[in-house]
Amino acid sequence: MDCPVLDSHCNNVGNKLFLVAVYSIKDLEKLTGIKAHTLRVWEQRYNIIEPKRTSTNIRFYNDEDLRKVMNIALLNKNGLKISKIADLTPDQIQEKVAAISDVNYQFATQLDAMTLAVVEMDEFKFDRIIKAHIDHVGFEKAMIDVVYPFLDKLNLLWFTGSIAPVQESFITHLIRQKAILAIENLPIPTDVNAKKFVLFLPEGERQELTMLFIQFLIKKQGHKAIFLGNELSIGDLADAVKITKPDYIFSIITETFSNNNLQPFVNTLLGNFPEVELILTGYQVIAQSLESSSKLITLNSLFETKDFLEKLGSNTDDQPAPGSGK
Repeated sequence: MDCPVLDSHCNNVGNKLFLVAVYSIKDLEKLTGIKAHTLRVWEQRYNIIEPKRTSTNIRFYNDEDLRKVMNIALLNKNGLKISKIADLTPDQIQEKVAAISDVNYQFATQLDAMTLAVVEMDEFKFDRIIKAHIDHVGFEKAMIDVVYPFLDKLNLLWFTGSIAPVQESFITHLIRQKAILAIENLPIPTDVNAKKFVLFLPEGERQELTMLFIQFLIKKQGHKAIFLGNELSIGDLADAVKITKPDYIFSIITETFSNNNLQPFVNTLLGNFPEVELILTGYQVIAQSLESSSKLITLNSLFETKDFLEKLGSNTDDQPAPGSGK
């Protein structure tokens, strides 16, 4: 049977096919941040790892090599000399990595430690890292300072083939759990003047993590947020609006309408819900020039969205928040 993945090896055991992930030295460089030249020096001088070779003499590394190099790189970036690391046993390396991950809140260290958790698909390690950071700076700051930059790095690694889709799905699910827990831990808004938001993602849009974060931000400001989930049709949205009677409808348009004009979809929303203000953000909203409307608010970034919600939270009257009709 042919191997379906170019940078993997295939092993047949009985009638089952197993894929064994392999990495080039460039993959190790992308994942660890250690230059390929430095990795070769580590190999030759300290015998840290020994590359395997294909039948055509091409060097490659396996999962075990990758995990070892990532651990060593993390220790080295945090001040431990490579000559000292080379003398440590695998258990001693793991102990030192765990200690650094627990107490070091520097951006680069957190990013490296979470990347290692993705590669190993280690739920315990990731949970310990992100929980410590949330406890230290709070969920909102942890998302902005650590999680979003981490997801940007993850996307790059996924596009370059350095990690598998299953690894990305694994870590995305864990972050989703943290977001839901943070939302649940906020008090339920009881102010009679609280605004009500209906949040939805149209068919084909997959920005669930960002929408959950926005739900958190809305609730944190003392307003009500009803997230209807992914792949929602306009008909289902209409049913929800009829029942809940929101002040705002909020959506993210990033992946859909990349090859189509977004304006007809926006016109449909504005036409179907004339009494509700429509808030849109996302790449396609920014990239496409939408017609101005008194009922349309466009937000160009997460920070602009945060600013809008904070200003809305400070309003005590029924006047539109700054940015309305943009």
